[in-house]
Amino acid sequence: MPGQSKRIVIIGGGPGGTACATHAARLGAEVTLVESDIVGGAAHLLDCIPSKAMIATGGAMSMMKAAAEMGLAKVDVELDFEALRSRIVDIEDRLEESVTGLLRSQGVRILEGRGRLTGTHSVEVALNDGGTETVEADAIVVSTGSRPRIPDWAPIDGERVLTTRHAYPPPELPDHLIVIGSGVTGVEFVHMFDGLGSDVTLIVSRNQVLPNKDPEVAGVLEKSFLERGVKLVMGARAESIEVDDGTVTVKCDDGRVIRGSHTIMAIGSIPNTDGLGLEEIGVETEWGYVTIDHNCVSSLPHVYACGDVSGKLPLSSVASMQGRKIAEHVMGLHAGPHRHMDYEKAASAIFTDPEIADVGLAEADAFAEGRKIRVTKVPFSVSAKALINNDPRGFVKIVSDPATGVVLGGSIVGRHAAELISVLTLATTAGLTVKDLVESTFVHPALAEVLSEAAE
Repeated sequence: MPGQSKRIVIIGGGPGGTACATHAARLGAEVTLVESDIVGGAAHLLDCIPSKAMIATGGAMSMMKAAAEMGLAKVDVELDFEALRSRIVDIEDRLEESVTGLLRSQGVRILEGRGRLTGTHSVEVALNDGGTETVEADAIVVSTGSRPRIPDWAPIDGERVLTTRHAYPPPELPDHLIVIGSGVTGVEFVHMFDGLGSDVTLIVSRNQVLPNKDPEVAGVLEKSFLERGVKLVMGARAESIEVDDGTVTVKCDDGRVIRGSHTIMAIGSIPNTDGLGLEEIGVETEWGYVTIDHNCVSSLPHVYACGDVSGKLPLSSVASMQGRKIAEHVMGLHAGPHRHMDYEKAASAIFTDPEIADVGLAEADAFAEGRKIRVTKVPFSVSAKALINNDPRGFVKIVSDPATGVVLGGSIVGRHAAELISVLTLATTAGLTVKDLVESTFVHPALAEVLSEAAE
């Protein structure tokens, strides 16, 4: 029955787990959250948020260096690395305190320890301070996140050879950083450290950076990297790393050799599902990811999964929405107008310079599927605000249905793309048409006007 009290145990306190906990508690559930590391999520608070803080610092430095182009006297600026480190730690501490306070204000019980499923209705917690506790539940949510994927040939030491967990910030600012992996995390590393003053080389295993993105989008970013002095090693795969007297040597499969002061692995992640007892109780997994349906329910009816371990889009925003949907499903609110998760309409952003964001149907995917679409593209160079900002790079691209005009998706490359994509996300989710965008009165001058131009 909707509203009936339920006992929910959530293993993992990242964005998905905390969203599920707070929403379920507000709906009247008795919630226990099990977290062994940091409430708020290690990947979120120790990776995602610090990376954006470092990118913001690098962006501020770049803007100061370009002061003359804005009619200002040249400004000399240098990085205070220790001040940056302190700022990041302060942000992490404040966010953890905020998330913990919110959970407790909603009546969520927090257990510090490692959870393991011993049945479809019970979780055994190995407490951090010793001993164990078994918690019974009507529903169990697995939200344990992921960790960096490390190949056997990478001698990770946390000093010269790094993963994402060592980089926010690193022990010292690299003189010359070699980034292995040209996906979302890799290109953000390039932008981050180049902005902070390091020389950067990016090893790209395919024929473009961001291999799963629109080639036009990737092209804008590649051009920006080259203009900033980033070295791109295209069509090569790293296969070994050696460290000798402060020099890191990366050898590639085609014989090319790159030397630098540091290297960082950014070649994906693997789910944290080992040791959870999933296989023992019959929860189906594939490559370590929990198999779920449209309600985030696993192969067992009372066991759910959200976030990276679900094998869906590895985005904090998606994890949070999954957590909310799980809370509603457990509490019986999934009937009637309840919406299932629609991963195809989830927006994503890459915090490079320029920023990149997209949502919904991609042009290349539509062509591959043989779907009829209409694609319109308008550059930011037509925007008065872009010229005022001295940054006319990039474009807005809208994909729509040629028969109905319904917005199916879009891509934005340019300043504040991560904010502007929200307009297209709403349009895609709500089934709005390009006419709806055209007939909306946007602020002038504003970058968002380009959305209306593209729609028209």
